[in-house]
Amino acid sequence: MNLFPKASGARPRVACEIAAQGVVAAISVEAVGPLSAVARVELAGGAITPSLKPGNIADRVAVAEAVRRALEGIGERANSRDGNITLVIPDAAVRVLLLEFDTLPARESDALPIVRFRLKKLLPFDSDDAMVAYQIMSTSKTIVRVLAVAIPRDVLSEYETAVREAGFEPGAVLPSTLAALAAIEDDSPVLLVNANKFGVTAAIVRGGILMLHRSVDLQEPAAGTPANFSPELFESASPTLPLVDLHETAGEWAAQEALPEHGRNPYATELPLPEPPAVNGHHAPIVLGEEVAQAVSVAVAYFEDTLASMPSSILSAGPLGGDALTRILEDHGLAQSEGLRVRELVEPAALLSEAVTASVPRGWLAGVTGALRG
Repeated sequence: MNLFPKASGARPRVACEIAAQGVVAAISVEAVGPLSAVARVELAGGAITPSLKPGNIADRVAVAEAVRRALEGIGERANSRDGNITLVIPDAAVRVLLLEFDTLPARESDALPIVRFRLKKLLPFDSDDAMVAYQIMSTSKTIVRVLAVAIPRDVLSEYETAVREAGFEPGAVLPSTLAALAAIEDDSPVLLVNANKFGVTAAIVRGGILMLHRSVDLQEPAAGTPANFSPELFESASPTLPLVDLHETAGEWAAQEALPEHGRNPYATELPLPEPPAVNGHHAPIVLGEEVAQAVSVAVAYFEDTLASMPSSILSAGPLGGDALTRILEDHGLAQSEGLRVRELVEPAALLSEAVTASVPRGWLAGVTGALRG
């Protein structure tokens, strides 16, 4: 298993994303070619609850069966000799951090303990008992900038076990947003938003260099759906929408380090949002729509501070979908005030005409599309 994809051209040509809403599988013959087949199998509510604690997969049998059906839906055979896949897992089960070092040893065996030591104060779990991988993003005479990914071993084992019980082998593992970012072909700065009912991640990448990765974990409400945020916003029917646990997430992200030359600290700063329209004279409590809007607002401000310009558009990834994201920004006054335009990360040209797409919205394909690039 490798938390990062294999070298260009060597990674598996099959990818599978396991998410709370369901499992998506895709295949492409060439690294830069379109998807030749895709399939989706939805999961019942509660089968997966992504988090940093063990117990992500409550119904292992159902998840393994969904993985098997999705992969067989694109023509893959379980328990075959060539059963390696690239596995994409939820952002909420992983922590992605940007770190800086004065120097870092060239050999991975020497550098990894240093990265683990730095993560000790930044992670809400023990870095010594976690799967940790890192990638050097850039270097200068005085600074080495590193992208680090960490996941508790017990949590990672749950997702890998589901794949193995389905008859396949996870040859590489990626968190959802990092996988999706690989699908971006533009070298100019890009803002991507990956949202689902368990979390929202905003990321900025320029020329393949990650400049921001900010995730906020969400939780299910006790009951009901707030009146100002309808389930119909999602491209796939889902259970009740989540509330953000501000107390659980604020401290963790306040501890994240901002890169000095990037100006604003996106992890410790919150920006005021215009209040959403009142419903029956009352404003609804914080719901997913507000949390997504807040994430976009912070990311746009960070983009502007860092690059001295506004993003020309926002790329949408994940089950929320581009149309729903547009409506959220409009409801919170961001689309009008900032002139933000949303478009899907996965364009129609990313799929062959004969690929099975009728039941797979393009937002669901962002992770597997990126996982197959390179």
